[in-house]
Amino acid sequence: MVSAAEQLAANLNFGAFAKADELKKRIWFTLGALLVYRLGTYIPLPGIDPSAWEQVFRSQAGGILGMFNMFAGGGINRMAIFALNIMPYISASIIIQLLTTVSPQLEALKKEGEAGRKTLNQYTRYLTVILAAFQSYGIAVGLQGAGNVVSEPGLFFLLSTSITLTGGTMFLMWLGEQITSRGIGNGISLIILAGIVAELPAALAGMLELGRQGAMSTGLILVVIIMAVVVIAFIVFMERAQRRLLIQYPKRQVGNKMFEGQSSHLPLKLNTSGVIPPIFASSLLLLPTTVANFNTGSGPEWFQWITTQLGHGRPLFLIMYLALIVFFAFFYTAIVFNPTETADNLKKHGGFIPGIRPGERTAEYIDYVLSRITVLGAIYLAIVCLIPEILISYASVPFYFGGTSLLIVVSVTMDTVAQVQGYLLAHQYEGLIRKSKLRGRRR
Repeated sequence: MVSAAEQLAANLNFGAFAKADELKKRIWFTLGALLVYRLGTYIPLPGIDPSAWEQVFRSQAGGILGMFNMFAGGGINRMAIFALNIMPYISASIIIQLLTTVSPQLEALKKEGEAGRKTLNQYTRYLTVILAAFQSYGIAVGLQGAGNVVSEPGLFFLLSTSITLTGGTMFLMWLGEQITSRGIGNGISLIILAGIVAELPAALAGMLELGRQGAMSTGLILVVIIMAVVVIAFIVFMERAQRRLLIQYPKRQVGNKMFEGQSSHLPLKLNTSGVIPPIFASSLLLLPTTVANFNTGSGPEWFQWITTQLGHGRPLFLIMYLALIVFFAFFYTAIVFNPTETADNLKKHGGFIPGIRPGERTAEYIDYVLSRITVLGAIYLAIVCLIPEILISYASVPFYFGGTSLLIVVSVTMDTVAQVQGYLLAHQYEGLIRKSKLRGRRR
């Protein structure tokens, strides 16, 4: 007969194998979902002349279309059914976050826990449909007015294009949620990452081709590659940087037992705002250039002058880019982190910062520290984004080697690896508990 200890050991080994098999299934599911996304970026919209659209896109590749094409994995260049990508969902999420800070009803939902979070997610989905429908209709109208791009313009084209692009965005939103729940990592972030990484080989090949033709020197290509490696290392270091505030918990008595006071840390990331500041800053600055290109140079003289000054590498563009990055770094940090709420939570659980009175004084101190590390975070974002921007302007380096794309790739990769490590660590911890139970039974 098999003893209880041997049976438990067999169950332990089977459980470890099952956990490893589950992790493999999650990874394969994630890869399969991303493959479906990549296939969708090659399915063109009906009624579009690809050659005519390619000419229009080339004339505006340096504007906002070029940046969004980078996020869409080339979907805009091919005008695919996933051309809008997941950007309307990201915009809707940011808008809901903004409204949560000013609307008492939404703020109350946020504090309700899981049920409130589900309600806010549902609001985000509804808003995504509205934004996607609006942007899809704008794209359809723009395509009809862009020369001979549309073979049969009219109401049917407007409706079919709007429905197709909106449906593509909603499918990607659902696909991202499935990756988050059944795969590994954040699904929405991985979709953006897949789009950028998929186009990197073509961008690298294009840069090497420019070197072969003599348009770029070999030294400049080496500088770009070395700079990309240095920027990646710098991003990894800065994204892991934290300012830890010491939190003390007093002694407490439970029944006849006295528990010693504990200490922990409140981690404050150096870059709390993430990749939002450079994305917003780039979108706002490239919008006038895109509008001017669509209008083929027509419009008021002052608008043409502003458009010229906001070209890549121009002093006004670099100054405005720097100012907008700093502004959005502080603005978005204030949205995602509430010092008053954090101080109230610490007070409820009996925690306090040594030397700081609980409540309002703690909130002021956290805000004081957060404001100062956000200055460093904004400077870090400005350095990462401005140096590649200069190379893009003066050396014709593709968007994919810009600071924003590298920042997204490194940040999402680090987050995904951390989730895989956490998943493995959790299963390892479960195994240790089972082993301790096994040893206890043997005794």
